[in-house]
Amino acid sequence: MQRAINDFTIRVATVNGSGSQSSNLVLTNAIFSLGIPVAPKNVFPSNIEGLPTWFDVRVTARGYQCRTREIDLLVGLNAATWRTDVASVKPGGAIVHEASYPIAGDTLRDDVVYYAVPFNELAKANFDGTLRKYLLNMVYVGVLAELLGIDEATIEAAIGKQFKSKPKAVATNMDAARVGFAYAREHLTKNDPYALERMSGRTEGRLFMDGNRAAALGCVMGGCTVAAWYPITPSSSLCENFIALTEKYRVNKATGEKNVAIVQAEDELAAIGMVLGAGWAGARAMTSTSGPGLSLMAEWAGYGYYAEIPAVIFDVQRAGPSTGLPTRTMQADVSFAYHLSHGDTKHIVLLPATVNDAYEMAMDAFDLADRFQTPVFVLSDLDLGMNSWITEPFAYPERPFDRGKVLDAADLAKAESWGRYRDVDHDGIPYRTLPGTDHPNAGYFTRGTGHDEQARYSELPDVWQRGLDRLTRKHDTARAAVPKPIVEDDGQPAAILAYGTTHHAVVEARDILRADGIAVDYLRLRALPFAPEVAAFIARHERVYVVEQNRDAQLYTLLRAELPNHLVSRIRSIRHYNGVPIDAHAIIDPLLAAEREPAVVAE
Repeated sequence: MQRAINDFTIRVATVNGSGSQSSNLVLTNAIFSLGIPVAPKNVFPSNIEGLPTWFDVRVTARGYQCRTREIDLLVGLNAATWRTDVASVKPGGAIVHEASYPIAGDTLRDDVVYYAVPFNELAKANFDGTLRKYLLNMVYVGVLAELLGIDEATIEAAIGKQFKSKPKAVATNMDAARVGFAYAREHLTKNDPYALERMSGRTEGRLFMDGNRAAALGCVMGGCTVAAWYPITPSSSLCENFIALTEKYRVNKATGEKNVAIVQAEDELAAIGMVLGAGWAGARAMTSTSGPGLSLMAEWAGYGYYAEIPAVIFDVQRAGPSTGLPTRTMQADVSFAYHLSHGDTKHIVLLPATVNDAYEMAMDAFDLADRFQTPVFVLSDLDLGMNSWITEPFAYPERPFDRGKVLDAADLAKAESWGRYRDVDHDGIPYRTLPGTDHPNAGYFTRGTGHDEQARYSELPDVWQRGLDRLTRKHDTARAAVPKPIVEDDGQPAAILAYGTTHHAVVEARDILRADGIAVDYLRLRALPFAPEVAAFIARHERVYVVEQNRDAQLYTLLRAELPNHLVSRIRSIRHYNGVPIDAHAIIDPLLAAEREPAVVAE
């Protein structure tokens, strides 16, 4: 039996509301503390309690952060999904399970190893009724740790980290883990290939963080002083983290006064209205939401675009349409966010792929919103927002805030005249003043209806058309200001174009393809509108596969609409849209099929 060291995936199958999340994070952090890269993926139902939930812990010495289809080691603790869970384990795998579950019929396999553990009996014998169902989960942590080679001290440190705000819970949970350690030592004979061995140089100095927390920190560093929001999965923890951070870092130590305003609004429509009001007044303001909330914000988004008011909107995408799958991930709001509003509208959209992106693009968003006087959308997704990722420490921002074209009293005193919507610099971006500016010429009307360059009401056709043309000019100016794509171009005939968390599956897919003698170039898109580098990259390649996590090929469609006609035939679509994070083979399989028949669009 060939050992599989630091290269396998554990799946824990339980029920929602059982407290397994804490135990799974203890296991994940314990592995990470051994210097071994790990990628957790939580697939959980949208109800509070009772439905099946799965937590995958991918252990990968190569540092891959995407999901994998193969399950090597199963912890089966949900009778309702027992049969399908057993079927999910690959040949040669192992199954740790509740001893009372039947191993017969389609659950009896001769190509896997079974470890029967009487979890329920152990819980009854060792814990009282109120804590029993929660501590049972820590028992399987102890069992897995013993089987995989994690020592008790490492688990105890991980438990201490998980329950640092509840020190009394540390000893209780460690006692439960020791029950698992002891049972595995005394009753289980290891007969599987999976093992963990400490590594060096892979996780030292690195952080383990979710994207929502990183984005919240970016908001603090980006000078955000106003947040208005309405809770919605999977975005709620972004504002919750922002609140926690401001309670620590946005308080005057001398007076105890907070220098931040945070409002939980009655709904998403009210939230975006507050954000635009604050942006108009000169504050850096944001809201966070997901698809259904974004739908409610459409009219206000158009107002912000046409009246030209800075705002930052974080959309942590989930599966739609309608209420959809609230706890599943997709990239299905791209075209919606880009055109959000009725009428001719195009917004700046940032597309973070990593935790570091979430941090840096939060700061970028406020600068871009001020500079271009417009709503800016940051499109994360559930996978990035709620799962934990390995990341390098964040850089402290060195550059000053870019407040854009703001006229103060001294500027107004020098100017013979100014017009709020006048394009002085021929870049589409007008000048503005902030309320309270001490000069008689500072005031103007902010209009969401037709207006001329002086902010005067107008319905004249040529004035209306000039206004829309200027907004197009401003959007084109933004092409050179948004985060540029990251390009890896070795002159191959075929390439991949992707964005957001799809990036992590692309990284692994390219490695697998390269090992099989097939090299493909790569462009990671980081923002809309399309930077000039995008068309240039496509022009250098015969075939470019646009990989995204939605049914309707949204980015592919936007590219077809904006690319020169002679480049449209070069792009092909690869899509993944079942609600779970994309894996490498969801890219490899259709790409290889299309490469054999290049004229066929991959589905």
